[in-house]
Amino acid sequence: MTMRGILRVLGVLAITIKVRGQTPEFIGELLLQPQINNQKCLTAQANSDGSPVVLQTCTGSPNQKWVFRDGNVVVFGNKCLDVKKGLNQDGTKLQVWTCIANNANQQWYYSKWDNTLGWTGTGKCVDVDGGNQADGTLIQIWGCYNRLPNQIWSAGYLINALPIKSQGGQFGTNNCGTGTDQAANCQTSWINSATDFCLWAPPHPGAIGDTEREAVAWCTKSGRGSRTIPNGTLQGVHFVRTPEYVQITGVGDFTKLNIPSGDGGGELDNRGADGKGNPIGGLLYGSTFGLNLQYHEWTEFISDNEFCIRACIGPRSKELCNHIYDVMGCYWNIPANYGGGVFEECAGDAAIPMGVYGTSTWFQGVAPTPTAHPAPASSSCTTIPTIGVSPLRRRAAEPVDRGGLPEPLERRYPFPRFPDATPAPLPMGS
Repeated sequence: MTMRGILRVLGVLAITIKVRGQTPEFIGELLLQPQINNQKCLTAQANSDGSPVVLQTCTGSPNQKWVFRDGNVVVFGNKCLDVKKGLNQDGTKLQVWTCIANNANQQWYYSKWDNTLGWTGTGKCVDVDGGNQADGTLIQIWGCYNRLPNQIWSAGYLINALPIKSQGGQFGTNNCGTGTDQAANCQTSWINSATDFCLWAPPHPGAIGDTEREAVAWCTKSGRGSRTIPNGTLQGVHFVRTPEYVQITGVGDFTKLNIPSGDGGGELDNRGADGKGNPIGGLLYGSTFGLNLQYHEWTEFISDNEFCIRACIGPRSKELCNHIYDVMGCYWNIPANYGGGVFEECAGDAAIPMGVYGTSTWFQGVAPTPTAHPAPASSSCTTIPTIGVSPLRRRAAEPVDRGGLPEPLERRYPFPRFPDATPAPLPMGS
């Protein structure tokens, strides 16, 4: 088992963990997007004391750009997220108010493991009233429950407002430009289709386990500011679009992406062992569920000859893109077609969450190891002769073709109470 896997198993066994980090790992001006619909953003209605805080479609306007500072969550430079009248009661609505030092109504902590935003010392969390996704829905406080999608908030950026680096300690860059460079260290990736996607792989020759913190994007499209996947690398690609995620599986010669021959590979994901992600600062976008939408939950496995990547949205995104099975590989985590010589795009059903068997959840390292779930059904497949590098076509914003699928983010899905998402590791010495 890898060190990351050991840390995660220890985290699962922990009953109570005090998470020391109280801000997101991402830095700068951040969008705060709820798990129920990451096309929506936490929004201050106006730059004035007492203005309500609501849910609004993300535009990247100043009233949606929040900064975490000294326990405060700040917008407009001097307005703080504030509990109206300091009333510690379920359903109390939030507002913005001029920041006042040590004002208990304005003190917040963010769990980078649960992605909850809590009112410090109260057991109350920022909550979307009734899970309503309509613009203008008031935001409130409610008793914290870290598996309630109404209370899960991910920090991110619009694609047109990417920082140079999104995290401290980051190897590469996120604002990658529009060029193409086989020495680029771009860490903004994409997943759109069988002919338009990127893979995380080493920036220099090295095993995945040794380079996962600094992996860079290798893409099928030129013009993303990244490296391109050399023609002939991909030998089988299977893209599947479901109501809750998109995924790509396949085979190829990934020694062309700096992975040594014989390397069994490993997992890249948005969390890593410390919550910073593998790679640190890696961001993933796509246009299947909304134009240039950021995926906050994703997982990729890659070895010298095989890969799989899945990017999830909606209330079950943490379960369907879980990250606690990092030694189990592609076939177990993402059962699908991996056949060579076929390049295709299909519609499909959502999978059973990895590790979930009825009402039980299996944890990595516990014997015996259960078999993988069967691959979900797929249909409406379209074959493609081959896949190679092609230029990115840039267009003005236009409706997104979802291949007849409904808009999933406006639906309310039932979600299981398991499995736990990636747990925080135990503090050293515990």
